[in-house]
Amino acid sequence: MLERKVKISIKEGLQSKPAAVFVEKANTFNSHITLIKNEKVIAAKSIMGVMAAALAPGTEIILTAEGNDADKALNSLEEFLSTP
Repeated sequence: MLERKVKISIKEGLQSKPAAVFVEKANTFNSHITLIKNEKVIAAKSIMGVMAAALAPGTEIILTAEGNDADKALNSLEEFLSTP
């Protein structure tokens, strides 16, 4: 399993449209991907889970991925979350 600490730089945070785009991107990968915030584990491929987490700009999370494309998944999702 790979993991990375990521700071959310999207100005809206992971709400509404950015959350939908994030989940759509996560679903393009075969790996099992999660977000961890304050020890709460959230499935990155679940729109309800991501939106319910209320991830605001500036929030630090840990992204984890396990599978054959884990590195690609983390690179893509980290880039998305780090772009203001």
